[in-house]
Amino acid sequence: MTEENILAKAISAVNQLIVEKKDQIRIVALTGSGISKGSGIPTFRGKDGLWKNYNAMELATPQAFGRDPQLVWEWYSWRIGIILTKDPNPAHHALIKLQEKGLLEWVITQNVDSLHFRAGSKNLLEVHGNIFRTKCMNCGKKTMLTEAPTKPPLCECGEMLRPDVVWFGESLDRNVLMKVDEIIRTECDILLVIGTSGVVYPIADLPYLAKMNNVVVIEFNVDETPISQLADFVILGKSEEVLPKFVEEIIQ
Repeated sequence: MTEENILAKAISAVNQLIVEKKDQIRIVALTGSGISKGSGIPTFRGKDGLWKNYNAMELATPQAFGRDPQLVWEWYSWRIGIILTKDPNPAHHALIKLQEKGLLEWVITQNVDSLHFRAGSKNLLEVHGNIFRTKCMNCGKKTMLTEAPTKPPLCECGEMLRPDVVWFGESLDRNVLMKVDEIIRTECDILLVIGTSGVVYPIADLPYLAKMNNVVVIEFNVDETPISQLADFVILGKSEEVLPKFVEEIIQ
């Protein structure tokens, strides 16, 4: 079956569900780094994961920050500088169109780049944090950055601030996980899985939880993933190209 046929079948299934639910359909989007690729943001893994001969996955740890906060902040400042030059792409904007039609309930994102927020997403859960937000190591106060810091920023209490993101070896916020679980169980009829590898847990479990609760799962990705085996529809292609086509047929 061609990708065009799969896309058409997915659109037909969603439109049928909209009719059956009398326009009370609840769509939730789960997004990963693939949705930001169309904006030109590196994934910081694989070939994109080297910076000044450092592996990005070794820098994003509490241990690395404890050893050399200057180095870690230099890396984050470089990333922030890149992100500030990028804009939300058609995939981000497609989700806003679903939101404006009252069809999209939530966006659950693994991304920390804030592009969903800048695009206008309202019910947004950033499960891995936000690269523009800092957290005090002492008092816990959180603040937002508007530019890339030139040196490790300090809190008003005098303690060093850290990026408010979930590092390797850290657990996701329990309250966020409880909210995500509640959304999938009680506020979701269709789950759009967009540009996520399906291997980063515990978020990778969400499509499985969705299927257990009779949610229709539609995956958008450039390649098949572990999620593809359980998805009702797998639409292959760049999210900034295929997602807008899907959305336009749903909202018309």
